Amino acid sequence: MLGNILMVLFFLLAPVGVLWFCRRVPFLGKIGPVLILYLTGILVGNVFHPPGMAKIQDLLSSAMVPLAIPLMLFSCKFRRSETRSQLLALLTGLLAVVVSVVAGYFLFGRHMEDGARIGGMLTGVYTGGTINLASLKVMLDVPEETFILLNSFDMAVSFLYLTFLLSAGIRLFRRWLPVEAVGSGGAVEEDPEEEYPYRVLLTRKGRRDAAILLGVDVLIIGISAGLGLLAGDGAFMTVLILCLTTFGIAASFWKPVKERGRQGYHIGMYLIYVFSVVVASMADFRSLSIGGSLMMFVYLVFVIFGSLLLQVLLARLLRVDADTMTVSSVAYICSPPFVPMMAAAMKNRRVLAGGLAVGVIGYAAGNYLGFLMAQFLGLF
Repeated sequence: MLGNILMVLFFLLAPVGVLWFCRRVPFLGKIGPVLILYLTGILVGNVFHPPGMAKIQDLLSSAMVPLAIPLMLFSCKFRRSETRSQLLALLTGLLAVVVSVVAGYFLFGRHMEDGARIGGMLTGVYTGGTINLASLKVMLDVPEETFILLNSFDMAVSFLYLTFLLSAGIRLFRRWLPVEAVGSGGAVEEDPEEEYPYRVLLTRKGRRDAAILLGVDVLIIGISAGLGLLAGDGAFMTVLILCLTTFGIAASFWKPVKERGRQGYHIGMYLIYVFSVVVASMADFRSLSIGGSLMMFVYLVFVIFGSLLLQVLLARLLRVDADTMTVSSVAYICSPPFVPMMAAAMKNRRVLAGGLAVGVIGYAAGNYLGFLMAQFLGLF
């Protein structure tokens, strides 16, 4: 019991310590709090395992993102000129996943007994998310052992993919791709680096403003969750994310929220910091057994990093800006809950709404594309 309480306190307070060190140590400040929290979570998750930790991780990781999405959207500014880049990022990301799955099948999948069905599940999970993977398991009658192994590989390699983006990918893509949306006429809008963004919460006005924002946030979550439940289990996550995004954007135009938008963004950022350390602690590399199916592992790695490379090349060709490309890739490969984390790491709130939209469309399309892909690959 004491161990679980300490773990909860660690998850909730770790961002405080990391933010303090990032302000005090210039080197850590350049790395950024998201990557440090991510690596800290991986270390803690593979060292400490108190009873009941899995339930704590599931609860916190499930709660942080729905709470954060409306808060971070409260401060967003939307431009029609960015629609082209967002649409191109959506289409090129989808194309990159489909091409990578097909190419990977002819390289690796044909040598596996369930190669076509695995290709279908990879299409579903990397255009949608884990919920699509579980649905396709039933739709394609995939054996339980294959599903468990594929899901384990997906978690491990997705963490490596995110670690690459957070540590080097963002800077690398910004050097090779445009750093502004085509036609926007201005540089990427980044959140200014305020020295003490959370100090305002110590004032009476700051606490009152935070209470107003959190009240609107909880109301949005309640309505969104209710609509998700009405839609049914199969569509719950899609409807939830869609409603959170829609209502969060709508609230950003309401004057009482708009005036406090910057504070809402920082509160949402803190929740994403908590999410980062919690979700990273769920990566238990000790349980990964590559020897169980080396070809499946290689196929999955090829799809994740092959689709990323292909999307980068297409973005270069079509002049899609680096941050829009990156966040759309994350929305496809890791699903919408990871979009706010990546937007926070890039310090670019502009890409948040577009990234969530890509993820929601991926959720909706994942089952259809995965099923059709399995049938198509089964012909060869």
